[in-house]
Amino acid sequence: AVPALHRVDCVKANELCTGDLACSSKYRTLRQCLAGSASMVTGPEAKNECISAMEVVQQSPLYNCRCKRGMKNEKRCLRIYWSIHQSFMHGFTITGHDLVGSPYEPLNNRLSDIFRAASIISGAEPLGSKGNNCLDAAKACNLNDNCKKFRSMYISLCAAHVSASEICNRRKCHRALRQFFDRVPAKYTYGMLFCSCRDMACIERRRQTIVPICSYQDKEKPNCLSLADMCKTNYILQSRLADFITNCQPK
Repeated sequence: AVPALHRVDCVKANELCTGDLACSSKYRTLRQCLAGSASMVTGPEAKNECISAMEVVQQSPLYNCRCKRGMKNEKRCLRIYWSIHQSFMHGFTITGHDLVGSPYEPLNNRLSDIFRAASIISGAEPLGSKGNNCLDAAKACNLNDNCKKFRSMYISLCAAHVSASEICNRRKCHRALRQFFDRVPAKYTYGMLFCSCRDMACIERRRQTIVPICSYQDKEKPNCLSLADMCKTNYILQSRLADFITNCQPK
């Protein structure tokens, strides 16, 4: 792996490759291979051409490029990243794994401190003074004007009944939840999202006010594998899933 100091974002890496005749030519060939063009992947000679292109691109800045969270050209950057890191290509492996690592730059120390999912899931997170971490997290949020504002917004939208058959307007609920996590400091949002519970009262509070039922419950329960497969058809969702798997797996 290329050290982070020597890595560039995928938009810049694409520009560097475009300016190099050999890299540009092989990258163009690789994209044709990944697109499944019949003329490029039929027969051993064509397959060897694809492998040759892959080997050249692997030695270029493109292969080790990453994207920055919230960067100006984030969507374009992610598109370039996944155009290279496809899992399988007509019988031979590009990366060897389905979702290998995150397309984003590694978390810095400040962000890594808030990704403590492993200790929270395992129960190692110490209980608050009253034994209800979720209540403590909600109280801490209410003491912060910004957190209180956006939390009140998503609760009101996610709890508003649209009709007898619809719990709420899910699109508006999801938008409000995204705003909450985007605009409120992580020390408040992650405290609420990952608060640990040891009794039903705490679990019910978390289910009703921190993870609103409107945000996830359908009339029919979706299959988790089909949802994961659906994520992989969209490079934005695929990126979020890969980042989650990389940073939030229990150790």
